[in-house]
Amino acid sequence: MPQLALAPQSVAVVTGGASGIGLAAASRFAAMGLRVCIADLGGDRLSQAAEALFALAPDGPAGVMAWPTDVSRAEDLHRLEAAVRERFGGTDLLMNNAGVQPGSAMFGPAESWDRVIGVNLWGVIHGSRVFAPGMIARGRPGFIINTGSKQGITTPPGDPAYNVSKAGVKAFTEALQHELRSTPGCRITAHLLIPGFVFTPLTANGRTAKPDGAWTPEQTVDFMVDRLPAGDFYILCPDNDVSRPVDERRILWAAGDIVENRPALSRWHPDYAAAFKAFAGRTD
Repeated sequence: MPQLALAPQSVAVVTGGASGIGLAAASRFAAMGLRVCIADLGGDRLSQAAEALFALAPDGPAGVMAWPTDVSRAEDLHRLEAAVRERFGGTDLLMNNAGVQPGSAMFGPAESWDRVIGVNLWGVIHGSRVFAPGMIARGRPGFIINTGSKQGITTPPGDPAYNVSKAGVKAFTEALQHELRSTPGCRITAHLLIPGFVFTPLTANGRTAKPDGAWTPEQTVDFMVDRLPAGDFYILCPDNDVSRPVDERRILWAAGDIVENRPALSRWHPDYAAAFKAFAGRTD
């Protein structure tokens, strides 16, 4: 059964594991008795996160490893996979979670686009392509969880590089799940985590207190862990501000732009503001 990947002594690898949703996930996995590897850019933050996990893991430091990784570099992912295999024997759960959001403009610096797409999209592609073959060959049930975003589905104006990267994560993860379920004997499933408004270093924007509308990373991970055994592919998280019915209407409206041949991003077009407001108010 797939939930065996969440059983004690299974092995979880979490990229972007030194903070935010990644650290919350690694902490939850460690507390559940999994052996955990967190991968993130090196430095004090990574070592401090590992020390926090030592106190949660039943085996202490023996059940935790931390590995400096730049997920935009395929060679770093190959080194990570080999290190986890040598230390723990293989991987049962891979969470491609590393992400950046420095902000972007359509005609802004190319370096911003390169970094966002390198980490957010290529990091997911590299991680999945490097780890999945060994996970399949291992013959055990397992999960590959890729962290997407609602911005990759409704693509609001304001940060095009981030939207492009997360839209790519959605498309890639859908293709990955099709590939896995079409592979004879494969016991690995892919899942797209779609967080709501989560208060993390990525979203803080200078704030030190969690806004009332946001969930904590721990709430997001709790929701994810509840939905994985249920088999959800699209793990669409609510928050304290937006309910699932509202998310569903926003997503349906975005798809309707194509079907109804409306202007691109019509939700933010003045000629369609009233129509969207009326549509979004419906939850039937």
